[in-house]
Order: sequence, then C-alpha cells, then structure tokens
Amino acid sequence: MKTYIALLRGINVSGQKKIKMADLKTMLEGIGFRSVTTYIQSGNVVFESNEENTNILSDLIKKGIEERFGFDVPVLVLTYKILASIYQDNPFSKRIEKEEIEEKKMYFTLLSTPPDPDAIAELTAKDYKAEEFVITKSVVYFYAANGYGRTKLNNNFFEKKLKCSATTRNLKTVTKLLELSKL
Repeated sequence: MKTYIALLRGINVSGQKKIKMADLKTMLEGIGFRSVTTYIQSGNVVFESNEENTNILSDLIKKGIEERFGFDVPVLVLTYKILASIYQDNPFSKRIEKEEIEEKKMYFTLLSTPPDPDAIAELTAKDYKAEEFVITKSVVYFYAANGYGRTKLNNNFFEKKLKCSATTRNLKTVTKLLELSKL
C-alpha cells in the first residue's frame, strides 16, 4: 500500500457542495481505500491504496463523489514525495524563516496540468504590487501580502489565466498534510 494525498476543490465553501468528512471517509473506504484520514472541512484526505496511478485515483474519487453526493468536484491526488518536493522548493521559505514575510499569507495553488507557457509569460510581465508569485509546472507559490480574502489573485484567477484546473492550500494545511502522510 502506498500513501496518497487527495485535494478536493470547492467543497464546503460558502454552503456549496457540502460533504461531511465522515461521509467522505465512508465513501472512500467503500471504494477500497485504507487508513483514510481527513483534515479540516475543505477537502483534504490522506489515504492508502494499492493503485499506483494518481490519475486513476483522482477519477475513482471524482466518480465516487458524483455517485454518492451528486456533484462534480475536481480532485488532485499527489504522493507524499511530490507534495514534500513542492513544499521544499518554496521560493519564499527563506524570507518566511527570517520573518521578512508572514507565514500565514503563504499559499500553494496546485496545478492539475502544466500551465500554458504564454500565459505564464503574460502573468509574470505584470506588476501586482504587494502580491508575489512564482509559477512552476505543478504549483503557483503565492504570497498574498494583503491576505487571501482580499486578493484578486485567487484560485479562479490562476485557473483562468493559466488555462488549467487548480486548487489552493495555505502553508499550514500543506505542512499538516505532509505530517499526516509521512511514512
């Protein structure tokens, strides 16, 4: 069995697509996943499976949610190794450690597919004042200087501009998911 992290996009936000974590856990166990653990209500799941293809795992979860709860939810499945690499490659880490920027304003917009190169060039050519980001093939490292609730550079913004599906988690959540999924 291998450990995976599933990130569900857009559940339990503003009363939309409500799923109780206990019900999600039961559904995931019903499709054969083991050691299922959820973290907070926004769709973070750590589980074990014999399946090694993360795309197949994403499809299984997506289909299970559609059948059980009746709505379409984008699902991104990662391995511990991939999420740990994303965390370790954070270009803002040193500034956070030196307390030059606030840890609570650090976000990871995880991308389902590599973004369009022309879109990256267009985005990085603009000045977003206090907002800072670095785009890679799998994640947008985003420092929301004025807070995530106030920024226009949210998950929908990056999805639209980069032409790929994404889901965003803060640094605290990424750290906790790594802790929960560590072997």
